[in-house]
Amino acid sequence: MAEYTAIADVGRTLVHLLRSQMTPDPIPSPEMIGLASPADKGDLALSLFLYEVQQNGLNQQQYWQEQGNAQTAPPMALDLHFLLTAHSNADLQTRALDEHRIIGRALQVLYDNQNVRGSMLQGALADSNEEFRVLLMEPLSLHTAITLFPNQPYKLSYNLIAGPVYIDSGRNKPIQRVLDRQDKFKGIEQP
Repeated sequence: MAEYTAIADVGRTLVHLLRSQMTPDPIPSPEMIGLASPADKGDLALSLFLYEVQQNGLNQQQYWQEQGNAQTAPPMALDLHFLLTAHSNADLQTRALDEHRIIGRALQVLYDNQNVRGSMLQGALADSNEEFRVLLMEPLSLHTAITLFPNQPYKLSYNLIAGPVYIDSGRNKPIQRVLDRQDKFKGIEQP
């Protein structure tokens, strides 16, 4: 299981994965891939933006886990919704083609690496040997995109989900071994 940093570590892991497989072609340098809002992308050619976090009820564990003399509440299972957006600073005639190439390669990399584990994991995820899955979803609806970024022009983007991601609980309760037991039975009284 992972610490509260798991959400940030998933973002770092996805950026690391994309940087390792998208440079130098179609993106010339790894620093041009990063975490940012499409509306605030700076010099990035590919941005990854976490726009929603949902609890994953299907993978939520229900049982307390024993750890020495205590029980720990089960970890919280989450799905992280990211928006992957291509950006190009090329002139108007080739900008759209550049963005199509960038988003196409990014989707190919994520499709080929749907199960993210091992040496690709970053931060606490690597330390705990966690893994998560990348699910490529339908593109974000225009209504949702407009709601997320009002007064911004629509950018070529793709919606993906990373999960389940587990965050350890901080709740625990002490337990101790049963040392003595007495049984009392109610029933027929003896004269």
